[in-house]
Amino acid sequence: MNYLSVASGIESATVAWHSIGWEAAAYSEIEPFPCAVLSERWPATPNLGDMTKYREWKIDGSIDILVGGTPCQSFSVAGLRRGLDDPRGNLMLVYLAIARHFRPAWIVWENVPGVLSSNGGRDFGSFLAGLAELGYGFAYRVLDAQFFGVPQRRRREFVVGYLGDWRPAAAVLFERESVQGAYPPARATPVSVCLTARGAGSLDDRETYIIDVDGRIRHMTPVEWERLLGFPDNYTAITYRGKPASDGPRYKSIGNSMAVPVMRWIGERIEKVTRILIQESK
Repeated sequence: MNYLSVASGIESATVAWHSIGWEAAAYSEIEPFPCAVLSERWPATPNLGDMTKYREWKIDGSIDILVGGTPCQSFSVAGLRRGLDDPRGNLMLVYLAIARHFRPAWIVWENVPGVLSSNGGRDFGSFLAGLAELGYGFAYRVLDAQFFGVPQRRRREFVVGYLGDWRPAAAVLFERESVQGAYPPARATPVSVCLTARGAGSLDDRETYIIDVDGRIRHMTPVEWERLLGFPDNYTAITYRGKPASDGPRYKSIGNSMAVPVMRWIGERIEKVTRILIQESK
């Protein structure tokens, strides 16, 4: 499958999906440090830059999947709650326009759970109505990274859409165990609070400190943040502006990312459902 990634960040989707043989047709990212990570880690994939200029993009071949987590600041419960009045929130509408332009069979969209209540739920409702108007059936679900193999409480809203039918999308996001309410317990091992671009999910960053094996209290390293999101060690340890990247942009880019194991799970389920659809069409 070929996918187009927008608001790409440091590309958790590619880290998750390259192992199942999917190819990125292009990225769309404008922040300098994530752009540098993409250039160093995935040099063969073009970064087309500003997603609002999608009409100018030249992409070879068809796009099977559109994936992206458009900026979530305007939908965060802790934010200004400006919703679609915030230009960053309007990138949600640009995402819909890109889906209309390329007509992928699948869409995968991610945001913070606060999007469900932003503007009384009307912002999220507008997004779903836009998908329906474009002909996509969809399903949505909040997934927590701590249940996918990383020790971090990271709840995110995921929307999966399929062109023409809601049932394949629902088959991706919901399995028998989740319908029965059989979430695995989270009490067995310690988990981190949610990491963000500014630090941990608290009023200060005290909870990004840990007690080391020798009893010293220290700040978590960028490598430990990478592990909490499922990235390979030193994934963000690149040469940036002629010297080794400092910790600040590494923390920020990691904190803005999707959890790699969650994205891998979604990709594997899309792959499985697609195989079933192909078999049924024969």
